[in-house]
Amino acid sequence: MIWLLLLGLLTYLFITQWVSNLTRTSVWLLWSVAMLPVFVMVVWTIVSRGQTMPTQYSIVLFAGSLVLYLYLIQRGRISRSTMDTAPTAPPEQISEIQPPNLASLRPLNQAEESSLQTCFPWSVFYLRHLEYHPQGVVCRGQLRTAPEKAYQTIRENVEAQFGDRFHVIFQEYYPGEPFFELVLNPAATIEGKHSRVLIRPGFATVLFLLTLFTTNWAGLQMVGRIPTIAALIENGLPYSIPILTFFAARSFGQFITARKYKIAITLPYFVPILPLPFFPLGTIGAFTQLKSPIPDRKALFDIGLVGAFMGLIISIPLLAWGLVQSNVVALPNQGGIFNFQALDPRFSILLAIFGKLAIGRDLTPDAAIRLNPIAIAGWVGVMFTAFNLMPIGQLDGGRMIHAVFGRRIGARIGRISRFLLLGFAIVYPHLLLWAVLLLLLPALNEPTLNDVIEVDSFRDIVGLMALVILMILVLPAPKFLTTALGM
Repeated sequence: MIWLLLLGLLTYLFITQWVSNLTRTSVWLLWSVAMLPVFVMVVWTIVSRGQTMPTQYSIVLFAGSLVLYLYLIQRGRISRSTMDTAPTAPPEQISEIQPPNLASLRPLNQAEESSLQTCFPWSVFYLRHLEYHPQGVVCRGQLRTAPEKAYQTIRENVEAQFGDRFHVIFQEYYPGEPFFELVLNPAATIEGKHSRVLIRPGFATVLFLLTLFTTNWAGLQMVGRIPTIAALIENGLPYSIPILTFFAARSFGQFITARKYKIAITLPYFVPILPLPFFPLGTIGAFTQLKSPIPDRKALFDIGLVGAFMGLIISIPLLAWGLVQSNVVALPNQGGIFNFQALDPRFSILLAIFGKLAIGRDLTPDAAIRLNPIAIAGWVGVMFTAFNLMPIGQLDGGRMIHAVFGRRIGARIGRISRFLLLGFAIVYPHLLLWAVLLLLLPALNEPTLNDVIEVDSFRDIVGLMALVILMILVLPAPKFLTTALGM
């Protein structure tokens, strides 16, 4: 029952953090569909008096739930916007597409439509076709100047005519066919972008203090000590302070980067959780939420990069420093990435190399590492960073892949990555939880306001380097490496 409650909580937080802003489908409906296989399997076990569900039934149940889950996300995405609508062949002159029964859905009246047409100079973007949708207008035509100039000109013209009534989005559904989309701005103003209502410092402070308490408690439980002042200093704080520093660094890095690009964003909100034997961390991280569109792919890349970079520069030194103070124990028959009392160093290429450098010849093939509290914080940070580097959806890696390769190709890479990880999880069961969570995450990210202009070559190289780092963090140490290291 405790496992069920924890899984339900993690799934709910996962959907609210990374999925809810991509679709209008109810969070509770998505959560119910995602948890349906677990509920059915629990009921099956109770009714059948301890017998597990046959494998073929489990596969059908999980596959059906996944298809329904993705359908509900896509259905909500389509009803909210036209960003995923395939382009149609434009006619040679401007015409309005408005079936009679959709008259009430037009976001513009006849006079406003005429004003909109004047926003598109023929020498910049030759407007051919307007498509009306409940939440905006798709403007298709022929690009006749540089994308940078076209977006700046059209956006300035639209803002002059309609103020902040619309978000002006510039994107390509197919290569060489860019189009503009005017999406109704639900806020209708950006003056609250930096307000205390959005920032909510009091709420963020309360969550931080609660997380400080739960992580200190977790540090004591990891070593089995009774809460005292001495134990708090020796074992609680050495875990709590590093882990909170890690989450604060990556979250505030993203916060500052978003503010640099004038993107509305919340303060980092820490999520405390009582430490349990099977999930002893005391927190599941700190999260920020973007409250306004991202201006372009450069800003999207930088937000993803800063989160990953800050995570690495904090977690890797913590892991290295903590491993020096850790010791060797016998390798257990079974273990996982959260078995801090006997962690198999072969779980990660990085851990194998750092473990051998820090511990030396004592790290033999039948040895595991009993992590120091600082090393625990570093290892948790490495795993959290690796998860966020996955090139999927709104994760750090997904944002960078979208920025480098474009939205559609980035989504394809994300889909392939999910199934590759699922294949690895069959061989390496400790990756199964990651694979399941990533299957719940939509691969197609939201477009930036200017989603046509590409990033520079420097960011291209950094994005590819991030994929290499991801493989070093995630992939288990291969046989030739463990042999060379004497492990």
